[in-house]
Amino acid sequence: MIIISKDDFYKIVDRALSELPNEACGLIAGRTEGNDKIIEKVYLLNNIDKSNEHFSLDPKEQLAAVRDMRERGLLPLGNWHSHPSSPSRPSEEDKRLAYDKTASYLILSLMDKENPVLNSFHIDGTETQREELVIEEREP
Repeated sequence: MIIISKDDFYKIVDRALSELPNEACGLIAGRTEGNDKIIEKVYLLNNIDKSNEHFSLDPKEQLAAVRDMRERGLLPLGNWHSHPSSPSRPSEEDKRLAYDKTASYLILSLMDKENPVLNSFHIDGTETQREELVIEEREP
């Protein structure tokens, strides 16, 4: 299971809406408890491809995010990106570019902008497995 706060969910949604018509992207970091992953920080990175069909993380921003994770004692848990007009599931390109089968790949669909859909996946080659995702209220 992967757990994200409602605030971080809306942080992703707001960024994805602001980047339309292009895909938005970033990284997620946190901690693990048993088999559960708890997201404690969402990183908003720039999609240097500026495309509505694919994304590439800005390498300098990615490095800075990883440094920040280390400084905070957080584990890299995976990444997130938006699908401006397609469902919340990995595209063929998402599968092709997924190099870490232990990572969580969060995909936000904005097909219905009033009701964005966030799902998490493990990707191993062409195989995808949906990961249980919980959006929870947290005390500040």
